[in-house]
Amino acid sequence: MIDNKIEPKNSDANLINYSSTYSSFSWDHINSEFSWSVTHKLNISYEAIDRHAENPERADKNCLIYSHGGRNLNISFREMKALSNKLANVLKNMGIKKGDRVFLFLPRTPELYISMVGCAKIGAIIVPLYSDYMEGAVHERMLNGSGKALITSTRHRSRVLDKELPDLEHIIVIGEHDHSMNDKDVLWNDVMDKASDDFEIEWVDKDFPLFLIYTSGHDGNPIGLIHTHDSMRGYLATSRWVLDLKDNDVLWTNARPGWLMNVVYSAFAPWLCGVTTFVSGKMETAEQIYRHIEKNSITVMYTIPTVYKIIMEAGKKTAGSFKIQSLRHLVSALEPLNSDLIYSVMNILDLAIHDTWWTAETGMITIANYRSMSIKPGYLGKPVPGIQIAILDPDGSEVSPFTMGEVALKAGWPCMAKGIWKNDNGYMRYIKKKPWFMSGDTAFIDHDNYFVYQGRADTAIITAAGRVGIAEIESTLKLHPAVTDAGIVKIPDPDNEKRIKAFISLNSNYEPTDDLRQELMTYVSNHLSPDIVPREIQFQEKLPKDRDGNISHRILKAGELGIPFKDI
Repeated sequence: MIDNKIEPKNSDANLINYSSTYSSFSWDHINSEFSWSVTHKLNISYEAIDRHAENPERADKNCLIYSHGGRNLNISFREMKALSNKLANVLKNMGIKKGDRVFLFLPRTPELYISMVGCAKIGAIIVPLYSDYMEGAVHERMLNGSGKALITSTRHRSRVLDKELPDLEHIIVIGEHDHSMNDKDVLWNDVMDKASDDFEIEWVDKDFPLFLIYTSGHDGNPIGLIHTHDSMRGYLATSRWVLDLKDNDVLWTNARPGWLMNVVYSAFAPWLCGVTTFVSGKMETAEQIYRHIEKNSITVMYTIPTVYKIIMEAGKKTAGSFKIQSLRHLVSALEPLNSDLIYSVMNILDLAIHDTWWTAETGMITIANYRSMSIKPGYLGKPVPGIQIAILDPDGSEVSPFTMGEVALKAGWPCMAKGIWKNDNGYMRYIKKKPWFMSGDTAFIDHDNYFVYQGRADTAIITAAGRVGIAEIESTLKLHPAVTDAGIVKIPDPDNEKRIKAFISLNSNYEPTDDLRQELMTYVSNHLSPDIVPREIQFQEKLPKDRDGNISHRILKAGELGIPFKDI
């Protein structure tokens, strides 16, 4: 990789000296930031909301700003305390108690965030679902989680097959009465209007479950990862060090409902810092993005590369039509940023994008680029202080720089998934190489200890030259002038564990010929290794992508193997 650096322009970063902080920091150092270090009463809802609501200097500060589809709403910390108390009383009166699972199947609306705080206050375990899930995905997760209550919207209610969910007793619906409702359902406005805004929080142990976050398991079935109230320490630290949040910031974490990114960094993380968070719906144009930044004085944006691509494609002239000088810090997640995108957005906004890496299993940002450090475009950055990370080979030994292996984290950071719901055996896969927690992702490090992401471990190819990630093969193919897009999948072959197939979308001035097919194979051989040349190349006009513009390898592989699939 080209080792160009973008030097920091900032002298006001919260994390001033990364090396010193990393070498000296212990997670116990941050305990004094929380009231429970004195009171010995612990619940994330108190630290995120109620303690600010009880502070006269912060009580009337905006906790949440919401704007979408003509609905605009500002909620202060004082108001969020009252609203979440109301919901806590509603749930308690329904018989929901500490440890019960409450599923949230909602779009990005204020009620989603009120619900998260209200659930935490009674010690209920919050289970957020992707708002785009259909009946089968919802049913599978709710059945596994034995959800006792569900909070949803009128639009989503019809996707809930409640008659097939024996544990589900109560459904709170946001919106008007709908034909899909039955005697389990009550309307949000009806029960909230009648509820008291006075509530005594249920105090919990730091290792008591806060969330179940559903993700894909290694066998393709969903698993519910358990995250605890102690996660608040990781949320606070990364909000300050990576998002660089300060008292007067307005954070916009533009991520889909159900993503842990949305749950953590749209809500609890900024609130623990006493910072305002902004919420809106899906952004499709740069004008929509800039309008929100201008109107709401957004200072920090944490989102996915797809959003930055919208900004890049709209160009500098569009940005110049809006007053967006409030914006001071850009952060990204989900997929690696390429250098073209970073430099293009820098040219438009005069701000560098800081990439981050983390997973549903790590529970918080664990590798990042920081405002006070040089950025190497294409690199994920360095580990968050308090987290020790190594790259391991299949035998569990650390590898040397520029050698690909699996990302492993030293167990014990606050946000580490503490288990899998009803699946103790599945959790053992993560902790099989003690004291390491195996992430399932592959990467390598350079001599400066910067990490470079290489894809999921199960997409790595073992070659004579070492382990090579599918993402690297795809990136190499896309450097060829004929290639618009490329997707690689591993094809099961008992005689060749390295057998892969490439799906290629061509630029309009190239024809899909056998000669071009051979040329592309030679190109991979020359640029990477003859050991990982695709055994087959299939040309097609478009490659299947998910809603965020990423190639869906699952669909490519399912189609190749003749396996039915449902794109949820």
